[in-house]
Amino acid sequence: MTGGQPTFDPKNPDFETRVRDSFARQPFMAHCNITMPVVAAGYVEMRVDYDRALTQQHGFLHGGLVGTVADCTAGYAAFSLMRAEDSVVTVEYKINMLAPAHGRTMIGRSRVIRAGGSLMVCQSDLYVLSGQEDGASEKHCATALVTLMVLKNTPDAPPE
Repeated sequence: MTGGQPTFDPKNPDFETRVRDSFARQPFMAHCNITMPVVAAGYVEMRVDYDRALTQQHGFLHGGLVGTVADCTAGYAAFSLMRAEDSVVTVEYKINMLAPAHGRTMIGRSRVIRAGGSLMVCQSDLYVLSGQEDGASEKHCATALVTLMVLKNTPDAPPE
């Protein structure tokens, strides 16, 4: 444990490539302009810049988008710790919206808090940035607790 955070040894030394390849196979991520700048063992960050097409009636980033980023960051944080022959699926998540997702960029950060053999639990925190890049401030807009199931011996690709 470092700084109160658990540290994990990935079961697959090529986990980062595997996570990024899986992410690239999700057309919905590209559709929403979501990127994944950070992948580490048990930790993932995603970003999405403001786009009017992703907003709700008040002009905030849509809650469905907030939930998507919370879920996906958790899924890939968990996936980063799995064996090369395993995959992952979300079992459930609970999200608390803390403030409107109103800003120029939303960042999702997820970390594994329990890496079990069958179930993994992650915490996702989402922030919106306001202001200019060099003086940006982060506002915490949502927190989610996500439970994921390890799909043993299941390819991370659609069935043929």
